[in-house]
Amino acid sequence: MAAPLTLVSFDLCPYVQRAAIVLAEKGAPFRRIDVDLAAKPDWFKAISPFGKVPLLKAGDHVLFESAAIVEYLEETQGKPLHPADPLSRARHRGWMEFGSSILADIWIVETTADRASFDAKVAILKEKFQRLEGELGGGPYFAGDRFCIVDAVFAPVFRYFDVFDGMVDLGVFAATPKVRAWRRALAIRPSVANAVVADYPRRLSAFLERQAGIITRQAAA
Repeated sequence: MAAPLTLVSFDLCPYVQRAAIVLAEKGAPFRRIDVDLAAKPDWFKAISPFGKVPLLKAGDHVLFESAAIVEYLEETQGKPLHPADPLSRARHRGWMEFGSSILADIWIVETTADRASFDAKVAILKEKFQRLEGELGGGPYFAGDRFCIVDAVFAPVFRYFDVFDGMVDLGVFAATPKVRAWRRALAIRPSVANAVVADYPRRLSAFLERQAGIITRQAAA
């Protein structure tokens, strides 16, 4: 009998979302526990080496880091999401890291009060999405008709822009029609839509307001 799975979560964490999406795509039963990262409970600090989410509890064992978690799920749960071909699988893992680098860029866009840093990151995001544009085929997903883990990585990336777009047009998708179509396809997939709480946009907007960075100042101007 498979060990029961528990996903330890934070409501705004994109890395938690990718794990939740993979769990849903595989039809793996799990429960989800949210923690407040501003007031981490002792039980959480005891099992999280970096003090971060996600964690996946598999019975008595605890996994940390989203890449390790999704690879474990790929190996132990049904419905493979990685390509069967080793070369294609390795390339997908590379694009997963590319997605993580975009999340790091987004963090600066969300939080910085420095105009030069903000503008530099927006320019980098445009370049990265243009590179993705050249990688995409006919869609609707990264690898065509088949949803894969790269899709699970990029769905939380695009979700940020659902909120950003209501505040200011950063223009990062202006020259990327394939990326825009991919973004739309992911947004309506049930595993993606259900990976966050219903009021996620409100919570992210409140977070941005607390940061008082360039993005909120620009939206208010």
